[in-house]
Amino acid sequence: MNKMTAVKKSIITAVCIALCVVLPQAFHAIPNAGTVYIPIHIPVLLCGLICGPYLGGFCGIAGPLLSALFTGMPPAALLPPMMIECAVYGIVSGLMMRLVSTKKIYLDLYICLITAMLAGRVIAGIAKALMFSGGDFTVSAWAVSYFVTSLPGAVLQLALIPSAVFALMKANLIPKKYTAAKNKNKSL
Repeated sequence: MNKMTAVKKSIITAVCIALCVVLPQAFHAIPNAGTVYIPIHIPVLLCGLICGPYLGGFCGIAGPLLSALFTGMPPAALLPPMMIECAVYGIVSGLMMRLVSTKKIYLDLYICLITAMLAGRVIAGIAKALMFSGGDFTVSAWAVSYFVTSLPGAVLQLALIPSAVFALMKANLIPKKYTAAKNKNKSL
């Protein structure tokens, strides 16, 4: 994958952080849409995939924090575990994008996304159980809140994010992970 300049990565990260504030507001017009469609995860996962683990993790912390400061959502009680969860999404998606190389961009993106989504949910569940719930958080509550209720959001993420990254690569707005091999056997 070709390298992006630090300035371009910073701009993309800033846009993703801004989307962490704006995108959930659009979804919150629908009752319970925040917990069902989890729109704040989309820009964090995008940032990790495009800008790497450091900026993805930063976006995962700054996005929910700024959203809470500007809009009041997520509420203060949900903010710390959400920041941990989103930071894991950004870090793991960025790391996986560096490590996975199947030579098929969509397969790479799905492997990276699914791994990041699972890691974020597991770490958030552990953090919530150990640090933020005082022992009142059960495995069934974790499974329902992180997997069942948010299933439409996970499907939405898996449908939108790979296509968005691929479209950005195709438009040459971000570097392509794989370049097409030049045909060395040119026909006469």
